Amino acid sequence: MKDPELIIEQLPFDDPAGPEDAQPQKDHIQSAEVESVVGLDDEDVDELDGVKKRKSKKAEALRHLKEQASEDDEAPIGTLTLRQIVGGDYLLALVRHYVWFIVLVVLLTCVYVGVRYQCQQDVIEISRLEKELTDAKFRAMSSSSNLTELCRQSNVLKVLSQNEDNQLMMPEQPPYIIDVGE
Repeated sequence: MKDPELIIEQLPFDDPAGPEDAQPQKDHIQSAEVESVVGLDDEDVDELDGVKKRKSKKAEALRHLKEQASEDDEAPIGTLTLRQIVGGDYLLALVRHYVWFIVLVVLLTCVYVGVRYQCQQDVIEISRLEKELTDAKFRAMSSSSNLTELCRQSNVLKVLSQNEDNQLMMPEQPPYIIDVGE
C-alpha cells in the first residue's frame, strides 16, 4: 500500500515584500522520503515528529471510524422504511428528540384552554350580574314612581279624609303674605 502524501506549508520570510504578502509554498513529500532525509537539525526533526504524530492520530481516527461503520449495518442513515414508520420507531425517535418542545406545547395548550374557560365563566357571570342590575333598576324606578304617586297632594288629602280622628284639614283661605320692613 502506498503511503499517503503529506503537505508541508512553508512561508518564505526572506521575501522582500514582507511576511504579510508572502504566499505559502506547498511541498509534496512522501512519508518514505521524509524518513530518508539526512542531515536535519533538531528543529526540523521536532517538526517532522509533529507531522508524524498528527498523521498517526488521523490514521487512528480513520481506523476507529472504519470499525464503527461496517457493511452489516441494517440501513444507511437517512433512509426510512414503512416497517419503521408503522412499528413506531420513527415516531418514538421523533418524540424522544423533541420531548421538551412537546411538553412546552402541551403546557401552553393547557394554559390556553384554562384561560379561555375562565374567560367564558367571567363573561357568563358578567351577563348574569348585568341582568340583576337591570332588574334592580326597574324595581327602583317602580318604587320611585309609587312613592311619587303617594306623595301627591291629592293622595295625601284622600288619606287624611279617610282618617276621621285626624285634625288636619285643608285651609279654605289662601295664605297671607306679610311684608316685614327692614
